Amino acid sequence: MKNEIYFEKFVDSILEKREAHKCVSQLKTESIDFLLEVIDFLFPHFSSRVYYSKDDVLAKIQLLERSFISLLRILNYEKKASDEIIAEEFVRSLPALHESLWSDAQLIFEGDPAAENIDEVILAYPGFLAIAIYRIAHELYLLKLPIIPRIVTEYAHEKTGIDIHPGAKIGCPFFIDHGTGIVIGETSHIGNKVKIYQGVTLGALSVDKKYSKTKRHPTIEDDVIIYSQAVILGGKTVIGKNSIIGGNAWVAESVPANSIVYSKSEVRIRSNEKIENFIDYII
Repeated sequence: MKNEIYFEKFVDSILEKREAHKCVSQLKTESIDFLLEVIDFLFPHFSSRVYYSKDDVLAKIQLLERSFISLLRILNYEKKASDEIIAEEFVRSLPALHESLWSDAQLIFEGDPAAENIDEVILAYPGFLAIAIYRIAHELYLLKLPIIPRIVTEYAHEKTGIDIHPGAKIGCPFFIDHGTGIVIGETSHIGNKVKIYQGVTLGALSVDKKYSKTKRHPTIEDDVIIYSQAVILGGKTVIGKNSIIGGNAWVAESVPANSIVYSKSEVRIRSNEKIENFIDYII
């Protein structure tokens, strides 16, 4: 090969990185397959399998546990417990996870006049799919598993345009309406019955790596509504319960309970004549 000398350093670099980063190639595929298996089990809407008895359901739970153990075995990290114990912990989270997700679906159905029934919410709403995947990923995050929780939530991001870090703490029920462009950072805390529209960002004031172990993202208390394109930043920022954050608002400091925050816009009518007054409105 004529270019052997030219490529020598490049080849060495490839080999070194493959040795240093032994991430099994099928990890992403297997993680997503397991996620879909869990969703398939929790919601009959996505399943071709009919469960006729309690024994059928229990058998499926055992299969899920085995699938999870197989997934854990391809993870290259130092575990604090055996694969079997970790898998058992995850399986024990399924009842509460199931209850939370059905509560989320019910809130979305009750709060959206366009939803004809709860089945439509589960099958067709990207906001609900993103919430479902987040809640599964959060359970994996609590088990301190590397990589897999992020693979799972990035799958949701790819499918829905909604980016929720698995480390975020989100109460129940939770409502995402439309959803595209929503970003919820790792240390965000969200209370119960919170409703968020498309394009909302719950972000950090600084992305400096030295703050990685601190609370960088805001706290949203119960019964808050955040309208589209609002940006709320900072780990010390608290949006008090029962508040409304209007569309396009930029918030970087705390807001007391029962507040309304809005962005005031100006509309000017184009004309050849000079107009002294202009129309304004509140979003």
